[in-house]
Amino acid sequence: MTSLLLQGGLVFDGTDTGSGTGGDGAVADVAFVNGKVSAVGAGLPTEGLDPDQIIDCSGKTVIPGLIDCHVHFMVDGNFSPSAHGQTPFSYNFYEAAERMRRTLEVGVTTVREAGGSDLGVKVAQERGLISGPRMQIAITILSQTGGHGDSWEVCGAHMPGLLDCHPGRPSNIVDGPEEMRKKVREVIRSGADVIKVCTSGGVLSPRDDPRHAHFRDDELEVLVAEASAAHLFVMAHAQANEGIKSAIRTGIRSIEHGIYLDDEAIQMMLDAGTYLVPTLMAPQGVLDAVDRGIDVPAYAVEKTKKVIEVHRKSIAMAIEAGVKIAMGTDSGVTPHGQNLRELAFMSGLGMSDAAVLRASTSVAAELMGMGDELGSLQPGRRADAVVLDGASLDVSDLGARLHQVYQDGKPVL
Repeated sequence: MTSLLLQGGLVFDGTDTGSGTGGDGAVADVAFVNGKVSAVGAGLPTEGLDPDQIIDCSGKTVIPGLIDCHVHFMVDGNFSPSAHGQTPFSYNFYEAAERMRRTLEVGVTTVREAGGSDLGVKVAQERGLISGPRMQIAITILSQTGGHGDSWEVCGAHMPGLLDCHPGRPSNIVDGPEEMRKKVREVIRSGADVIKVCTSGGVLSPRDDPRHAHFRDDELEVLVAEASAAHLFVMAHAQANEGIKSAIRTGIRSIEHGIYLDDEAIQMMLDAGTYLVPTLMAPQGVLDAVDRGIDVPAYAVEKTKKVIEVHRKSIAMAIEAGVKIAMGTDSGVTPHGQNLRELAFMSGLGMSDAAVLRASTSVAAELMGMGDELGSLQPGRRADAVVLDGASLDVSDLGARLHQVYQDGKPVL
């Protein structure tokens, strides 16, 4: 039996109970046994533990392992058209392993991989061949012809990139309800845990507009029906207002990005219980890439400048209205390992520090259907935790406060 006791820290358990270690947290101990949380409370017994199994966390903060609901491990903040074309095919899988390690080391112990990584990447992490967050994978991003996932260029060629087909990642272009039915089944066959679809154009894609809705309701209804038959959720890249509403109307579980929200869309989300994954870092990440000297296509820079402030205003409206917010960064648009910046962005738009931490732990776990396993420091949950210097829930600069990360009760740093 392996045991560990995190003793005397300010414990925020990720729940919203309003008392004890829920709410705003309280000084307490957290006990791990065999990779699970066994107890949380003040003055837990130390009998039978060796000194090195008791970790003094006084003056520190203990929170659940963080969950990022939107990452792409097959890219790393470089949008130069030549970058992918000059990278050997298999080399990118080795790079992904390093990116996963970077992500785990900043306290993100679980992710939803929103397109790019195939089943082999997930299994390699599960079997301990590589270190990284455990993951749900989308495999690819379903797109209509000319949509956000279509890499066609005006020269008539397809630009190589994130969604290139290979034996573990099928073609992502689909049109019409019956093609959609077969494509969803094909992606599920490839090992998808969640289905990702683009119900609008996007910023980084060449021939579409983030203000335009993509796919009609009959196509999305088939998609949701097929995913539901396999007991899977659907996540929608949804930036356009009408694309957001189509996703909500057809039963898609989460809106990713949500750039062009209005009062009607927000009310629809509240009525349906739809989650919003803001990815506030993503537009800023495109501009940061330009500042780093990355050859970002001009169309992507132009679209980013048009959406960045609208995006922030929309998310602020959703937060104020009480929409369920789950943390997601779109890392890959930004270099991996910068995930904690997203929490400060969320706080800056009106969320309390405790609400930001819940969005990054228990609410994110609920979105992924894993609330009984992850997202809180409660008995029976996986022993994922982050220890921060300082006894405070302040999320403004968590990266500078990282002290230790635990995944399944084992130290990462």
